[in-house]
Amino acid sequence: LSSLHLKEEKTKPDANGAVIKADDNVEKSEDEEKEDRAAQSLLNKLIRSNLVDTTNQVEVLQRDPTSPLYSVKSFEELRLKPQLLQGVYAMGFNRPSKIQENALPMMLAEPPQNLIAQSQSGTGKTAAFVLAMLSRVEPGNKYPQCLCLSPTYELALQTGKVIEQMGKFYPELKLAYAVRGNKLERGQKISEQIVIGTPGTVLDWCSKLKFIDPKKIKVFVLDEADVMIATQGHQDQSIRIQRMLPKDCQMLLFSATFEDSVWKFAQKVVPDPNIIKLKREEETLDTIKQYYVLCNNRDEKFQALCNIYGAITIAQAMIFCHTRKTAGWLAAELSKEGHQVALLSGEMMVEQRAAVIERFREGKEKVLVTTNVCARGIDVEQVSVVINFDLPVDKDGNPDNETYLHRIGRTGRFGKRGLAINMVDSKHSMNILNRIQEHFNKKINKLDTDDLDEIEKITN
Repeated sequence: LSSLHLKEEKTKPDANGAVIKADDNVEKSEDEEKEDRAAQSLLNKLIRSNLVDTTNQVEVLQRDPTSPLYSVKSFEELRLKPQLLQGVYAMGFNRPSKIQENALPMMLAEPPQNLIAQSQSGTGKTAAFVLAMLSRVEPGNKYPQCLCLSPTYELALQTGKVIEQMGKFYPELKLAYAVRGNKLERGQKISEQIVIGTPGTVLDWCSKLKFIDPKKIKVFVLDEADVMIATQGHQDQSIRIQRMLPKDCQMLLFSATFEDSVWKFAQKVVPDPNIIKLKREEETLDTIKQYYVLCNNRDEKFQALCNIYGAITIAQAMIFCHTRKTAGWLAAELSKEGHQVALLSGEMMVEQRAAVIERFREGKEKVLVTTNVCARGIDVEQVSVVINFDLPVDKDGNPDNETYLHRIGRTGRFGKRGLAINMVDSKHSMNILNRIQEHFNKKINKLDTDDLDEIEKITN
């Protein structure tokens, strides 16, 4: 993974291995935020070696409501080719995940059906659409039959890895990467049956360079659609590719979120779809004890943090800051106090972030200091305490309730008790906290020394 560079910036690692730019006080631009979404998707693929056991319920909306709804509990029920079933088991999948139970029968149905599916990283959706592509390919035909678009070079490589693993007992199936740097001779035709790439290069290969005959494509997969439309030009390129494909080509689109912009894009690209959505998880904070600590400034917040640490035994904690600058400062101060601290910075390359998370997961560092964007979607089950060094607010300075829930939901997993501590350093942040309490209709108590025994029980 050492070649995965999402940013070509001159950065140098500090003593902790974190990469921080000299002008670290510059906040993220919109483009950086978008780039970070792509990085996040890749990060999740790197750190999740097995399926996440999600509690989300799956909602299926069929194109033809009169058709019986099939779901499967085993891969054998799908009647896959033996060499594909062998590939599935070799990858360690014993039974289908929730998304696979419903999506695979639709993807493998005859005649082929189109699908729009919402699915987070770690739910097995890459394996599902790879299985669909491998099942549709005629290995005797030496030309591209399946086309998969990924928003970044790195994500294309990750999906390619899954194709290679799942198809390893199917040696006649070949894969080509339509990504930057993969130069082919003009006039050359591609003999590989599956092509995976980024929208710009794939568009060139289909139209200008004519390496691919789009009229022969049977399956078109659009992965990480929410990241795709956040990237300049990708939305338009994807639509142009889709318009070149035959009417009976199977269209499969996946996205972690279904905001309006993603939904509009999905409907443009996928005609007459079946739809699989994740029902929103209940906003439950019942197993999480929430407190706040009153301080006057940043230094007092740091002192309060050290006092809390001195009074209780914490298994592992995540500390959220509003800016990269604060996160860098806090990690350095905690290190001076002798704490084992990991820092997730927006300036780190993806593989460095994955290494930081892996160390934290293994317990080599007890504290992870991070900002919102970096920590989106990261699951570390043994986190018992979440500390909001800064309360989450949106770009207009209003309470970001969804982020608050998302942050503190890192603790209290699987019915275990968890703890959230909020640092309040002004009338404004007290107002934010009050509005968060109102939103969730849940009282957040002031942290007193009497509470420390109760906290000790939770964190142990």
